[in-house]
Amino acid sequence: MASEVVDLFTELAAIASPPGEERPVADAVTRYLRDLGLEVDEDDAGATVGSNMGNLYCRVESTGNGGGVPVFFCAHLDTVPPEGPLQPVLEDGVIRNAGGTILGADNKSAVASMLEGTRRVLAENRAHAGIELLFTPKEEVGLLGAAAFDQQRFHAHIGYVYDQAAPIGDVILGAPFSQALEVRFHGRAAHSGMYPEEGRSAIAAAARAVSDLRLGRIDEETTANVGLIEGGSAGNIVPEWCALSAEARSHDERKLGDLVQEMVDAFAFAAGLEDCEVETKVSKSYRGYRFKREDEVVRIAHAALERSGYTPNYGLSGGAADANVFNERGLACVNLANGMRDIHTPDECITVEDLEGMVEVTLALLDVARNADT
Repeated sequence: MASEVVDLFTELAAIASPPGEERPVADAVTRYLRDLGLEVDEDDAGATVGSNMGNLYCRVESTGNGGGVPVFFCAHLDTVPPEGPLQPVLEDGVIRNAGGTILGADNKSAVASMLEGTRRVLAENRAHAGIELLFTPKEEVGLLGAAAFDQQRFHAHIGYVYDQAAPIGDVILGAPFSQALEVRFHGRAAHSGMYPEEGRSAIAAAARAVSDLRLGRIDEETTANVGLIEGGSAGNIVPEWCALSAEARSHDERKLGDLVQEMVDAFAFAAGLEDCEVETKVSKSYRGYRFKREDEVVRIAHAALERSGYTPNYGLSGGAADANVFNERGLACVNLANGMRDIHTPDECITVEDLEGMVEVTLALLDVARNADT
């Protein structure tokens, strides 16, 4: 028979929740928590970030004499948009989607493990130093829900997200800084067959710029990418406009600044060569962070993983998670791998063993934190 966490996960995974449309899964999570006798508060972040739900926040008061370290857990309710039906199936200990699209293990597997861990704490009357749960919208499109949450509501100063597609035991000590670039080239339209010499091709300017950029992996801690490009109005008109979206990431903030300036210069140079104009808007996507192994939040994770039978492994991530937001705001939040595989693809899956394993890790985190020095 399927375990509680498997039943919960497959229920949540069967509910579509692309960014901005998380309401049905938010309602399911709210019902689950209220069935446990807990109060759930939803803020007004939805109106701010363009979602039909706000952040869900739930607090479980500490037990015992008030010692130990309270902990918050965070997971996001949105997934990348599914391109087919959501039909989670369990075969040979692995949960996949039979509908030919994503499964939604990113990040509903974390939601399920955190909820089941909380249920176990209450059902087994386990002592703890305080639990806080936060479930956010629109993480996949810029960590927007977490950014709109009032972090002063947290009583805990340490927390965990489970948002790394890697074997359980991987502890993410750092994530990169990132900046986004929105670029628009302005040329001059002309009939491409009759008066091409009167035109100024914005697409040619953009193409020249892209060909001059250093893209992909720049070094062991720095990457750059051009992800979207569009322009022109018809096949027989010299294109008067072209827009592209790019990004750069680095674990070294100085390197990131230098790389972004190099990209901006490349756009300006290419526009000049093609007698076009260019507008470039640079904005911060998120700030990076870096932990040391001796930091309290890492030591608690290390001990909890070992207690649960996993060997801790340390590394850095090339991506961001809600943890970036909390760390930027002075909270200590570590991203722990939870066994998700092939996320954002039709091959996405997670094993029953890993779902259940992360429930045990959740309980162990609370046990270790309860006995930690305050």
